[in-house]
Amino acid sequence: MDTTFALEMESITKVFPGVRALDDVTLRVRPGTVHALMGENGAGKSTLMKCLFGIYKEDGGTIKLNGQVCHFKDSHDALKNGVSMIHQELSNVPERSVAENIFLGREPLKKTGLIDHKKMNEETSVLLKRLDIDIKPERRIGSLSISMQQTCEIAKAVSYNSSIVVMDEPTSSLTDNEVEHLFRIIRQLKQQNVAIIYISHKMEEIFTIADEVSVMRDGRMIGSYLASELTNDRLISLMVGRDANLRFPSVASTIGEVLLKVENLTSPNPRSFQDVSFDLHRGEILGIGGLVGAQRTELMEALFGVRAIQSGKIWIEGEEMTNITPRKAIDHGMGMITEDRRGSGIFPLMNISANTSIASLSEYLNKLHLLKHKHLNEESKRYNEALRTKTPTMETLIQNLSGGNQQKVIISRWLMTLPDILIMDEPTRGIDVGAKFEIYQIMGQLVEQGKAVIMVSSEMPELIGMSNRVMVLCSGRCTGILDKQECTQENIMRLATKFM
Repeated sequence: MDTTFALEMESITKVFPGVRALDDVTLRVRPGTVHALMGENGAGKSTLMKCLFGIYKEDGGTIKLNGQVCHFKDSHDALKNGVSMIHQELSNVPERSVAENIFLGREPLKKTGLIDHKKMNEETSVLLKRLDIDIKPERRIGSLSISMQQTCEIAKAVSYNSSIVVMDEPTSSLTDNEVEHLFRIIRQLKQQNVAIIYISHKMEEIFTIADEVSVMRDGRMIGSYLASELTNDRLISLMVGRDANLRFPSVASTIGEVLLKVENLTSPNPRSFQDVSFDLHRGEILGIGGLVGAQRTELMEALFGVRAIQSGKIWIEGEEMTNITPRKAIDHGMGMITEDRRGSGIFPLMNISANTSIASLSEYLNKLHLLKHKHLNEESKRYNEALRTKTPTMETLIQNLSGGNQQKVIISRWLMTLPDILIMDEPTRGIDVGAKFEIYQIMGQLVEQGKAVIMVSSEMPELIGMSNRVMVLCSGRCTGILDKQECTQENIMRLATKFM
């Protein structure tokens, strides 16, 4: 292996008001390798990469590319110097085409100074074909699935022909086939001597694709290792600072009466969910499994009143719900944590207190119908402290938190409404192993209190480890409901592919 380094970040320090985000961090990455950067949410991984990419200005330390000291004044400067980054959260322009998003800010121009759309589409087509991505350059990117939008982000990063590519949770929205496709792209880049910094919480990916691994904890670098020297348990131990415990907590809930009953629920869209029936009991975690396109999210959104229902019936505690809306759903004890944290979960320009309390405002009005701000803020703080949300203050903008801590704020929001039924759509996507266990514990506590959880998940171990039963969807139809003892990967996949 080449002993020279494509990237050297030496003794990097970054301080925000009230928190030392990076404390004397050193990272060295070799060309032509995949270097995994691991750590719990809030460990400082994304902050370190934002210092590299010119989004943040480090308060101390030096950055060298191929032995030369550099200081990027912004992300555009970083891109010009061969550093590109795939961000954890999508940052595209939904109403523009795939080609326009890939060439955003560097569009080819005609002699007249107007954008040369023909050339842009042709170059995008060549890029997508080289990467074996079957998407038309003219397609509006907002019309694509989240996974295909993420694939376009990956293509955009590759299009810069950078010597260093940072991938921050690149597979969080991808199917297994799309992940393998990404790995083929990564192997192509390695052959071109590109250095890849790979951030992921999925252990199996790290041991599949990484050459070296660096672990961060609480803003410090714990150490760097050859991936071949590590085991799954050893890596978890380095990340969380303690021995790896059981992956899932034990839950001692008693299954009670039916809390939610759904009968023949059908969407007006014939390609969406059709004729779905199931029930949900107190004290139960009902997992919802299926492949991308199975219409799991669409079904959950219909239950919560976000999507239209053509036919079918919904009962909550024996009361039939007609013309259901999100407000009605909340009033009847239902909460929903959405799949797309950035797009439909957080309010990025509002602080943590406001993001936590926004679904509960009507419960904190005085006799004059004015908000009791002090009580509201105290309760918001209490719920976030219970979930151990890492934040300097409750006045911090939620967009400044790590993805995992943003997710904890959203969970706090719905816990604050005191729900009897909590729908959790991909609740641990992009979250580290330590925070995952904490969220599993919250789910366990809810059902032990006699409440119920519906958990949509694409992670098979999560479905099997946390669910009392698993309902599997394929092409919008329920293909079976498995009891705990029947929940195996083989049985779930058999039902998930029944109509394919």
